[in-house]
Order: sequence, then C-alpha cells, then structure tokens
Amino acid sequence: MPPLIELKDVSKRFPGVLALDNCQLDLMPGEVHALMGENGAGKSTLMKILSGVYQKDAGEILVNGQAVEIDGPRAAQALGIGIIHQELNLMQHLSAAQNMFIGREPRGRFGLFLDDAELNRKAAAIFARMRLDLDPRTRIAELTVARQQMVEIAKALSFDSRVLIMDEPTAALNNAEIDELFRIIGELQSQGVGIIYISHKMDELQRISNRVTVMRDGRYIATVTTEGTPVDTIIAMMVGRQLENAGPMDVDTSRNEVVLEVQGLQRGDTIRDVSFELRKGEILGFAGLMGAGRTEVARAIFGADPIDAGEIRVRGSLANIKSPADAVAYGIGYLSEDRKHFGLATGLDVKTNMALSSMQRFRKQGIFLDDGAIKQMAEQYVRQLSIKTPTIDQPARLLSGGNQQKIVIAKWLLRDCDILFFDEPTRGIDVGAKSEIYKLIHALAAQGKAIVMISSELPEVLRMSHRVLIMCEGRITGELSAAEATQEKIMQLATRRAATVMPSSH
Repeated sequence: MPPLIELKDVSKRFPGVLALDNCQLDLMPGEVHALMGENGAGKSTLMKILSGVYQKDAGEILVNGQAVEIDGPRAAQALGIGIIHQELNLMQHLSAAQNMFIGREPRGRFGLFLDDAELNRKAAAIFARMRLDLDPRTRIAELTVARQQMVEIAKALSFDSRVLIMDEPTAALNNAEIDELFRIIGELQSQGVGIIYISHKMDELQRISNRVTVMRDGRYIATVTTEGTPVDTIIAMMVGRQLENAGPMDVDTSRNEVVLEVQGLQRGDTIRDVSFELRKGEILGFAGLMGAGRTEVARAIFGADPIDAGEIRVRGSLANIKSPADAVAYGIGYLSEDRKHFGLATGLDVKTNMALSSMQRFRKQGIFLDDGAIKQMAEQYVRQLSIKTPTIDQPARLLSGGNQQKIVIAKWLLRDCDILFFDEPTRGIDVGAKSEIYKLIHALAAQGKAIVMISSELPEVLRMSHRVLIMCEGRITGELSAAEATQEKIMQLATRRAATVMPSSH
C-alpha cells in the first residue's frame, strides 16, 4: 500500500534564507505521524507547502503514489489534504454546519434558496462519523474552544480529507478535552485517515503517535518509531545537543524579604479570598487546571482587571493599583500567556518592542526619541538574552516563539521590574527554547527578582519552583515546598474543592 502522501527532497528559499533543504516525510493510512523540531526548524513551512499556501522550489510531492503539483489551498483540499491551524478560523455568529460548508451550501429547487435541512443533515452525518454529540445548528460562539476545534476537524472532513495536519491542537485544551480530541483522532485512524501532528508536548506524542519525524534548521534529521525511542533521544535530535535537566535552585528563600503580599483578593467567582506572599529571589509556582483562576489573580494584581476586595502590599506598603501603569510604577511586570496580543506589537521591530513600555526614558528634551540610545539598549539585550534575530530592525512577528518571549522579558527588565509574573512562559515554545527560558528565569531569581510562574505543565512547575501554590475554582487549595511537591499531590489539590481543603501549614 503506497503512503497517503510522500514528500521527497523538498526545498524552499525565501529572500536571503534557505527555509527548507531537501526535506522528506511520508504518511501511511491510519497513522499519526508527529512532526517535531524547535521553532524555526521548518515544520510550518513544510506543512504550508503540503497545504498549498507556499509552493516548493524543488523536490517532489506524491499523493497515493502519484506525483502532484499543489498550487494553492483549493488544490490541496481537492487532493484530500486538510489543515487545522492553532488559531481557529471560524465565524462566531454562524452555526457549526454553516461554518463547515460556507461557500458550498446545498441549495433547494432552482438553486435560489439555501437548503438548511440538507446542510444540517450533511453536518450531522460527519459528526456521527466522528462519534461526536453536537447539534449542527449550535452557534460557534456558544461552543467551548475544544468543541470549536472539533468543528474545524469536521470542516476538513467535509472535503473528504484523507490527510489531516494538526498544528498544536491541544494548546488551549484541558485534560478532559484532550482525551476527547484523542478519542476523535482514534476514530479517524480506524477509518484510514492519516494525521500529521505538530506538538511540543512529549507526553502527548508518546501517547498518540506511531512515528516521529524530526527537523532542525530547515533540514530533515530522522524518522523513528515512537515506541522504543527514548524521549531524550528525540530531544537530542531536535536541538543537536543534550539539554541540561536543571531542577529548582538549591537555595533557601524562606527568610528573604517579602516583596509582595496579597490579602483577601476577591473578584466575583473567579478569585475567592486569595492570599499569599512572594519573597525576593523566589520562584513561586502557581498550578491548577484551566479555569482555576491563576491568570485572573495575576491580571488583578497587575491592574488589568478590577478587584471587589482585598489588599496588595509591595515591600510592606499598601499599593493602590488601578491600572497596569500603576503596577509598573510599583515595579511589577506581567508577561501574558498570549504574548502576541498582550505582550508584543508584532508589526513593530525588535528594538521598538523592547522600548515600548519605557519610551519616556528615551526622549530628548522630552520630545524627540533618542534612536541611538534605543539601538544600544536593544543590542545589549539581544546579547544578554541570546535573542536570535538577524537584526534589531527585524519585525517581531518573524521571530520564533521563544525569541518573541525573550523580547517581552527584555521589555520588563528595561523597566527595572523586580516583581515578575510569567503566565505560561513556554506555551508554544520548543524544547530548546524552553531550556533557555528556564535558565533565564533562574538567572533573574538569582539576581533577586521575585517571580510568580503560572504553568499548566506540572513537570515545568516542579522543575522551576521553590514553592508551589495550587488553585481550584478561584481559591488557593494548597501550598507545597519544592521538597514536598509531586505531580500526584498537585493534581489532588488542583481537583479538590475549597470546602474540603485543610488549612495550610505554611
């Protein structure tokens, strides 16, 4: 049986950059084939060629053993190739069925009117194939992100897709939703659909994939079977080096100065009587399931959302924080989990993004910007944080996720913030860049910065934190020292309703 698709010696060049150099990949019917590599390795470029967004400069694409040219997205769809992007592309005001067949709606007699009954019947048939219990008439705005993603998969299947490309499909899903997605993937596998699965989460790949292809610096490195291949081997192929497995620093921060004290913080049902202390040089991990209230606490302290009650003290003094500008004035910085919307101006260049929150500092006579000083500052932080960019004039959107994250860190370091909230600091970042971000956070703590790190990845929380606070349903349900913390203990506290929680001994 020939592969569903086969890419042979595919190359792609952009002005000044060889993005892909003789890359290869094949996908068998009913297979989940993981495509891995650091950000910038060429995964997205290769998939854009397969889905018709880009055209290859060299090489060959075979579909069911036949050589083809894919000159656009419609050509890819006609060949049975569908892609589900990380950023969902659905119209919120339309129904699930309307989104699935937009531009291809069935029409009644004389072709004048839409046939809604037939539209919903066709959508329902695809949902049945997926064993998905969803009313096709439901508006997209009424669905969870996970259910919206199921509609995207159904939309791809409506083109009779035999090949599905999934790009970071679990990035915004909780554990139960991930289980449901994997169930759907299993159904599709049993029907002979092949899936190319892009993710940075090693535990997912071990659980769901049959084979793994690794890319690095635009080149094909190797294809291995998932079963029997150690994770460390895959990581080493991705980064071309062994990564340090540094755990939390063996430093006692329990007697350090308290720089942030939160008492009785309240905001509707999302933050319920939250109190904690943060010390100089400490990395305080915040763990919990999606919707536990961790991000809401960070946003409230940063002044992005109003609070109903509670006190915030910075270095012992009561802080009156009504806006992010107030928080920054108190030396508090917040790196949002959604860096592209709230951390970066992606259309602006590297140096301008770094200077954005400190523009007053770079004004001459209070009017003109000192371009020389901005340039000198940016080059200093590019060196200090090892930011990979051709030039400080490069638009931020063209950098990898890890380097974008470093630009946001530079922005807050420039403001000399000594209390930093890192919200999902490595989301969507590859393992090599993760290691660099971890080292950077450790270095900041060693310099005396006080850090709150919110993460949904328990190994990350355990690896980085001196102390862990666990939240559930808007409340802190437990506190564990680095020595006490395990994944099992954190999950017990993260799923424990506040009514059953014993008072903390810390």
